[in-house]
Amino acid sequence: QVVLEESGGSSVQAGGSLRLSCAFSGLTSRPYSMYWVRQAIGKGLEWVAGTNAAGITAIYEDSVKDRFTISKDNAKNILYLEMNGLESEDTAIYYCAADPAFFRPAGGPSVRREDFQYWGQGTLVTVSS
Repeated sequence: QVVLEESGGSSVQAGGSLRLSCAFSGLTSRPYSMYWVRQAIGKGLEWVAGTNAAGITAIYEDSVKDRFTISKDNAKNILYLEMNGLESEDTAIYYCAADPAFFRPAGGPSVRREDFQYWGQGTLVTVSS
């Protein structure tokens, strides 16, 4: 059974920082790349960042690439998202996702649930200005 469980969401002031964690288990059938995807209220799913199965290569959506850092601790089975310089536009539910493919969505950051094989339940980040 695959389980992805996010934590670390909170309310912060603009300019602040947060670190999200995603504890994962059961991803043993093959190598899985992992991602952070977010959804603001009333909007669609937006791909934020991804890292390959080894946790060596990271890719970012343009609006976060100089502020967010994705990392993966394969020994502890935890995926992280370090977020600095938070802006009100970063307010969203943040999901951890896993998929065998390592990819950047073509044509922009919008994604669908079926683009990733496994999802967590999400953690809420609220940034107030």
